[in-house]
Amino acid sequence: MKLFAINIICAFLHVSCQNPTDHWTLVPNTLVLEVDGGLGQYPLSCLDSAEEVMSRDDQGRDIIWKKNGEELPQKGNVYSVQLEESLGGGNYTCHSKNGSLLNHTVVLIKEEESKRKRILIKTDQDYLKCSAQNYNGDFHCSWTWHRSRVGEVAFIRVQRVSDSNDTHCTVDVSGQLWTCSTGQRKFRCSVDDSGQSISCLDEQHCPYAEEIHLIYISVYVKTEHFLVENYSKYFYLSEIVKPDKVRISEVNKSLIEWTYPSSWASPYSYFPLTFQIAQFRKECRNCANPCTELKPTKMLTVHSSDRCSSKVKHKTKTVCVRAKDAFSNSEWGEWSHIR
Repeated sequence: MKLFAINIICAFLHVSCQNPTDHWTLVPNTLVLEVDGGLGQYPLSCLDSAEEVMSRDDQGRDIIWKKNGEELPQKGNVYSVQLEESLGGGNYTCHSKNGSLLNHTVVLIKEEESKRKRILIKTDQDYLKCSAQNYNGDFHCSWTWHRSRVGEVAFIRVQRVSDSNDTHCTVDVSGQLWTCSTGQRKFRCSVDDSGQSISCLDEQHCPYAEEIHLIYISVYVKTEHFLVENYSKYFYLSEIVKPDKVRISEVNKSLIEWTYPSSWASPYSYFPLTFQIAQFRKECRNCANPCTELKPTKMLTVHSSDRCSSKVKHKTKTVCVRAKDAFSNSEWGEWSHIR
Protein backbone atom coordinates (compact mmCIF):
# COMPACT_ATOMS: atom_id res chain seq x y z
CA MET A 1 0.00 0.00 0.00
CA LYS A 2 2.85 2.39 0.90
CA LEU A 3 4.64 1.60 -2.37
CA PHE A 4 1.43 2.38 -4.28
CA ALA A 5 1.09 5.68 -2.42
CA ILE A 6 4.67 6.68 -3.30
CA ASN A 7 4.00 6.04 -6.98
CA ILE A 8 0.80 8.14 -6.85
CA ILE A 9 2.68 11.04 -5.21
CA CYS A 10 5.43 10.91 -7.85
CA ALA A 11 2.87 10.95 -10.65
CA PHE A 12 0.98 13.85 -9.08
CA LEU A 13 4.13 15.94 -8.74
CA HIS A 14 5.26 15.04 -12.28
CA VAL A 15 8.65 13.81 -11.09
CA SER A 16 10.48 10.65 -11.99
CA CYS A 17 11.25 9.59 -8.40
CA GLN A 18 14.82 8.73 -9.31
CA ASN A 19 15.73 8.00 -5.72
CA PRO A 20 18.32 6.65 -5.11
CA THR A 21 20.22 8.87 -7.53
CA ASP A 22 23.13 6.40 -7.51
CA HIS A 23 24.09 3.08 -5.93
CA TRP A 24 27.16 0.87 -5.66
CA THR A 25 28.61 -2.04 -3.68
CA LEU A 26 31.12 -0.84 -1.10
CA VAL A 27 32.29 -4.31 -0.01
CA PRO A 28 30.55 -7.66 -0.53
CA ASN A 29 27.04 -7.57 0.99
CA THR A 30 27.25 -3.82 1.69
CA LEU A 31 25.27 -1.54 -0.61
CA VAL A 32 25.45 2.27 -0.70
CA LEU A 33 22.37 4.18 -1.88
CA GLU A 34 22.91 7.86 -2.64
CA VAL A 35 19.69 9.78 -2.01
CA ASP A 36 18.41 13.29 -2.66
CA GLY A 37 16.07 13.46 0.33
CA GLY A 38 12.90 12.59 -1.58
CA LEU A 39 10.70 9.49 -1.66
CA GLY A 40 11.82 6.39 -3.51
CA GLN A 41 12.56 2.70 -3.33
CA TYR A 42 15.27 0.19 -4.21
CA PRO A 43 14.77 -3.55 -4.87
CA LEU A 44 16.87 -6.08 -2.95
CA SER A 45 17.09 -9.64 -4.25
CA CYS A 46 17.46 -12.53 -1.83
CA LEU A 47 18.43 -15.20 -4.38
CA ASP A 48 20.46 -13.82 -7.27
CA SER A 49 19.67 -16.29 -10.04
CA ALA A 50 16.34 -17.40 -11.53
CA GLU A 51 17.52 -21.00 -11.24
CA GLU A 52 17.85 -20.67 -7.47
CA VAL A 53 14.36 -19.20 -7.20
CA MET A 54 12.70 -21.82 -9.41
CA SER A 55 14.42 -24.70 -7.61
CA ARG A 56 12.59 -23.86 -4.40
CA ASP A 57 9.25 -25.53 -3.65
CA ASP A 58 7.59 -22.16 -3.00
CA GLN A 59 9.49 -20.51 -5.92
CA GLY A 60 10.57 -17.79 -3.50
CA ARG A 61 7.08 -16.65 -2.54
CA ASP A 62 7.50 -17.53 1.16
CA ILE A 63 10.93 -15.96 1.67
CA ILE A 64 10.86 -13.94 4.92
CA TRP A 65 12.61 -10.56 5.24
CA LYS A 66 13.98 -8.92 8.38
CA LYS A 67 15.45 -5.48 9.02
CA ASN A 68 17.86 -5.24 11.95
CA GLY A 69 16.41 -8.51 13.26
CA GLU A 70 12.75 -7.50 13.10
CA GLU A 71 10.48 -9.33 10.65
CA LEU A 72 8.97 -7.29 7.82
CA PRO A 73 5.48 -7.80 6.35
CA GLN A 74 6.64 -8.11 2.74
CA LYS A 75 7.56 -11.62 1.51
CA GLY A 76 9.12 -12.95 -1.67
CA ASN A 77 12.49 -13.02 -3.40
CA VAL A 78 12.54 -9.24 -3.96
CA TYR A 79 12.13 -6.69 -1.19
CA SER A 80 11.57 -2.96 -1.93
CA VAL A 81 13.59 -0.78 0.42
CA GLN A 82 11.54 2.35 1.15
CA LEU A 83 13.56 5.58 1.00
CA GLU A 84 12.46 8.85 2.55
CA GLU A 85 14.87 11.66 3.39
CA SER A 86 17.83 9.84 5.01
CA LEU A 87 15.79 6.84 6.18
CA GLY A 88 15.90 3.33 4.74
CA GLY A 89 19.32 2.06 5.76
CA GLY A 90 19.70 -1.10 7.80
CA ASN A 91 20.83 -4.71 7.94
CA TYR A 92 18.40 -6.60 5.67
CA THR A 93 18.34 -10.39 5.92
CA CYS A 94 16.21 -12.93 4.08
CA HIS A 95 15.25 -16.34 5.47
CA SER A 96 13.48 -19.50 4.43
CA LYS A 97 10.21 -20.52 6.09
CA ASN A 98 12.08 -22.53 8.74
CA GLY A 99 14.14 -19.43 9.69
CA SER A 100 17.48 -20.39 8.10
CA LEU A 101 19.48 -17.47 6.71
CA LEU A 102 19.61 -17.28 2.90
CA ASN A 103 21.33 -13.93 2.30
CA HIS A 104 22.00 -10.53 3.85
CA THR A 105 22.67 -6.97 2.67
CA VAL A 106 23.72 -3.97 4.74
CA VAL A 107 22.17 -0.88 3.14
CA LEU A 108 23.99 2.39 3.84
CA ILE A 109 22.47 5.76 2.98
CA LYS A 110 24.67 8.52 1.53
CA GLU A 111 23.01 11.91 1.38
CA GLU A 112 23.71 14.49 -1.31
CA GLU A 113 26.56 16.85 -0.45
CA SER A 114 24.30 19.86 0.09
CA LYS A 115 21.90 18.02 2.42
CA ARG A 116 24.13 15.91 4.62
CA LYS A 117 25.07 16.51 8.25
CA ARG A 118 28.73 15.81 8.78
CA ILE A 119 29.67 12.67 10.70
CA LEU A 120 33.18 14.07 11.26
CA ILE A 121 34.08 17.61 12.28
CA LYS A 122 36.89 19.78 10.97
CA THR A 123 40.08 20.26 12.96
CA ASP A 124 42.77 22.57 11.59
CA GLN A 125 40.59 23.19 8.52
CA ASP A 126 40.49 19.52 7.53
CA TYR A 127 38.55 16.36 8.32
CA LEU A 128 41.49 13.94 8.02
CA LYS A 129 44.71 14.82 9.83
CA CYS A 130 47.67 12.81 8.47
CA SER A 131 51.29 12.69 9.63
CA ALA A 132 54.40 10.55 9.22
CA GLN A 133 57.27 10.08 11.70
CA ASN A 134 59.81 9.52 8.92
CA TYR A 135 60.15 8.56 5.24
CA ASN A 136 59.89 4.78 5.66
CA GLY A 137 56.42 4.64 4.08
CA ASP A 138 54.41 4.60 7.33
CA PHE A 139 51.80 7.27 7.98
CA HIS A 140 48.94 7.87 10.40
CA CYS A 141 45.56 9.57 9.77
CA SER A 142 43.09 10.58 12.46
CA TRP A 143 39.71 12.29 12.65
CA THR A 144 37.20 13.66 15.17
CA TRP A 145 33.67 12.29 15.40
CA HIS A 146 30.73 14.64 15.79
CA ARG A 147 29.58 14.00 19.35
CA SER A 148 26.06 12.99 18.25
CA ARG A 149 27.13 10.89 15.26
CA VAL A 150 29.95 8.63 16.47
CA GLY A 151 30.31 5.61 14.20
CA GLU A 152 32.89 3.28 12.70
CA VAL A 153 35.00 2.76 9.59
CA ALA A 154 33.07 1.16 6.73
CA PHE A 155 35.71 1.17 3.99
CA ILE A 156 39.31 2.28 3.35
CA ARG A 157 40.97 2.88 -0.01
CA VAL A 158 44.65 3.89 -0.32
CA GLN A 159 46.72 4.20 -3.47
CA ARG A 160 49.24 6.31 -5.33
CA VAL A 161 47.60 8.55 -7.93
CA SER A 162 49.65 6.82 -10.63
CA ASP A 163 47.98 3.49 -9.82
CA SER A 164 45.33 2.28 -12.21
CA ASN A 165 41.67 2.04 -11.27
CA ASP A 166 42.03 -1.69 -10.61
CA THR A 167 43.18 -1.05 -7.04
CA HIS A 168 41.49 -3.77 -4.99
CA CYS A 169 40.82 -3.23 -1.28
CA THR A 170 39.85 -5.99 1.15
CA VAL A 171 39.38 -6.32 4.91
CA ASP A 172 40.04 -9.25 7.23
CA VAL A 173 37.39 -10.92 9.40
CA SER A 174 38.10 -8.54 12.30
CA GLY A 175 37.12 -5.55 10.16
CA GLN A 176 40.28 -3.77 11.36
CA LEU A 177 43.01 -4.74 8.87
CA TRP A 178 42.72 -3.46 5.30
CA THR A 179 44.84 -4.24 2.25
CA CYS A 180 44.77 -2.22 -0.99
CA SER A 181 46.83 -3.60 -3.84
CA THR A 182 47.51 -3.46 -7.56
CA GLY A 183 49.99 -5.50 -9.56
CA GLN A 184 52.81 -3.10 -8.58
CA ARG A 185 51.96 -1.75 -5.14
CA LYS A 186 50.43 -2.74 -1.80
CA PHE A 187 49.21 -0.65 1.12
CA ARG A 188 48.31 -2.14 4.49
CA CYS A 189 46.18 -0.20 6.99
CA SER A 190 44.91 -0.95 10.48
CA VAL A 191 42.10 0.80 12.34
CA ASP A 192 43.04 1.54 15.93
CA ASP A 193 40.89 0.36 18.84
CA SER A 194 39.41 3.82 19.41
CA GLY A 195 37.96 3.81 15.88
CA GLN A 196 39.19 7.34 15.19
CA SER A 197 42.50 6.78 13.42
CA ILE A 198 44.29 4.44 11.03
CA SER A 199 47.94 3.55 10.50
CA CYS A 200 49.09 2.65 6.98
CA LEU A 201 52.23 1.39 5.25
CA ASP A 202 53.22 1.69 1.60
CA GLU A 203 55.17 -1.56 1.30
CA GLN A 204 56.86 -0.57 -1.98
CA HIS A 205 57.96 2.91 -0.88
CA CYS A 206 61.69 3.64 -1.11
CA PRO A 207 62.75 6.41 1.34
CA TYR A 208 65.90 7.20 -0.69
CA ALA A 209 64.08 7.80 -3.99
CA GLU A 210 62.26 10.94 -5.07
CA GLU A 211 58.55 10.76 -4.22
CA ILE A 212 56.91 11.37 -7.61
CA HIS A 213 53.28 10.39 -7.07
CA LEU A 214 50.81 11.61 -4.45
CA ILE A 215 49.17 9.26 -1.96
CA TYR A 216 45.37 9.22 -2.13
CA ILE A 217 43.41 8.00 0.90
CA SER A 218 39.63 7.66 1.11
CA VAL A 219 37.85 6.70 4.34
CA TYR A 220 34.14 5.83 4.46
CA VAL A 221 32.61 6.15 7.92
CA LYS A 222 29.13 5.03 8.97
CA THR A 223 26.86 5.73 11.93
CA GLU A 224 24.64 3.38 13.94
CA HIS A 225 21.71 4.72 11.88
CA PHE A 226 23.35 3.42 8.66
CA LEU A 227 24.35 6.82 7.27
CA VAL A 228 27.68 6.82 5.41
CA GLU A 229 30.05 9.60 4.34
CA ASN A 230 33.32 9.64 2.44
CA TYR A 231 36.35 11.74 3.41
CA SER A 232 39.48 11.82 1.27
CA LYS A 233 42.89 13.46 1.12
CA TYR A 234 45.92 13.74 -1.21
CA PHE A 235 49.48 14.24 0.06
CA TYR A 236 53.17 13.50 -0.31
CA LEU A 237 54.97 12.06 2.71
CA SER A 238 57.24 15.12 2.59
CA GLU A 239 54.18 17.32 3.21
CA ILE A 240 53.01 15.46 6.32
CA VAL A 241 56.30 14.34 7.88
CA LYS A 242 56.51 15.37 11.54
CA PRO A 243 59.47 14.18 13.62
CA ASP A 244 58.94 12.72 17.07
CA LYS A 245 60.20 14.51 20.17
CA VAL A 246 63.96 14.90 20.48
CA ARG A 247 65.81 13.53 23.49
CA ILE A 248 67.42 16.23 25.69
CA SER A 249 70.01 15.79 28.40
CA GLU A 250 71.86 18.24 30.67
CA VAL A 251 75.66 18.27 30.31
CA ASN A 252 76.17 20.92 33.00
CA LYS A 253 74.51 24.11 34.26
CA SER A 254 75.43 26.00 31.10
CA LEU A 255 75.12 23.33 28.38
CA ILE A 256 72.44 20.95 27.12
CA GLU A 257 72.58 18.45 24.29
CA TRP A 258 69.99 16.51 22.32
CA THR A 259 69.85 13.67 19.84
CA TYR A 260 67.68 12.84 16.83
CA PRO A 261 64.40 11.02 17.55
CA SER A 262 64.94 7.25 17.50
CA SER A 263 62.13 6.91 14.93
CA TRP A 264 63.70 9.33 12.44
CA ALA A 265 65.18 7.96 9.20
CA SER A 266 68.93 7.47 8.85
CA PRO A 267 71.60 8.31 7.84
CA TYR A 268 71.03 11.76 9.31
CA SER A 269 73.30 13.32 6.69
CA TYR A 270 70.71 12.24 4.07
CA PHE A 271 67.70 13.10 6.27
CA PRO A 272 68.85 16.19 8.22
CA LEU A 273 66.65 17.98 10.74
CA THR A 274 66.39 21.62 11.71
CA PHE A 275 66.07 22.30 15.45
CA GLN A 276 64.46 25.16 17.32
CA ILE A 277 65.69 25.93 20.84
CA ALA A 278 63.71 28.12 23.28
CA GLN A 279 65.03 29.26 26.67
CA PHE A 280 62.80 30.52 29.50
CA ARG A 281 63.83 32.42 32.62
CA LYS A 282 60.36 32.47 34.14
CA GLU A 283 59.17 29.55 36.28
CA CYS A 284 55.97 27.81 35.22
CA ARG A 285 54.96 25.53 38.07
CA ASN A 286 51.32 24.99 37.03
CA CYS A 287 51.82 24.94 33.25
CA ALA A 288 50.74 21.84 31.36
CA ASN A 289 53.43 22.66 28.80
CA PRO A 290 55.90 25.51 29.52
CA CYS A 291 57.09 25.40 25.89
CA THR A 292 53.76 26.69 24.58
CA GLU A 293 52.41 28.67 27.57
CA LEU A 294 55.38 30.95 28.26
CA LYS A 295 57.15 33.58 26.20
CA PRO A 296 60.81 32.58 25.61
CA THR A 297 63.63 34.88 26.62
CA LYS A 298 65.81 33.47 23.83
CA MET A 299 65.01 31.56 20.63
CA LEU A 300 67.45 30.16 18.07
CA THR A 301 67.48 27.72 15.15
CA VAL A 302 70.18 25.11 14.55
CA HIS A 303 70.86 22.98 11.45
CA SER A 304 72.72 19.77 12.23
CA SER A 305 73.06 16.24 10.93
CA ASP A 306 74.62 14.86 14.10
CA ARG A 307 74.51 15.17 17.88
CA CYS A 308 73.62 18.73 18.88
CA SER A 309 74.26 21.00 21.82
CA SER A 310 73.48 24.54 22.93
CA LYS A 311 74.75 26.86 25.64
CA VAL A 312 72.23 27.86 28.26
CA LYS A 313 72.06 31.45 29.48
CA HIS A 314 72.48 32.23 33.16
CA LYS A 315 69.25 32.04 35.22
CA THR A 316 67.46 29.98 32.58
CA LYS A 317 64.76 27.83 34.21
CA THR A 318 63.57 25.72 31.26
CA VAL A 319 64.89 24.81 27.81
CA CYS A 320 62.63 23.47 25.02
CA VAL A 321 63.74 21.84 21.75
CA ARG A 322 61.75 20.67 18.72
CA ALA A 323 62.62 19.49 15.20
CA LYS A 324 61.39 19.59 11.61
CA ASP A 325 62.58 18.20 8.31
CA ALA A 326 65.29 20.49 6.96
CA PHE A 327 64.25 20.09 3.31
CA SER A 328 60.43 20.28 3.38
CA ASN A 329 57.84 22.82 4.44
CA SER A 330 56.24 20.42 6.90
CA GLU A 331 55.18 20.70 10.54
CA TRP A 332 57.42 21.13 13.53
CA GLY A 333 57.47 18.18 15.89
CA GLU A 334 56.25 18.47 19.49
CA TRP A 335 58.43 20.26 22.04
CA SER A 336 60.66 18.40 24.47
CA HIS A 337 61.75 20.28 27.57
CA ILE A 338 64.20 20.05 30.42
CA ARG A 339 64.11 22.10 33.61
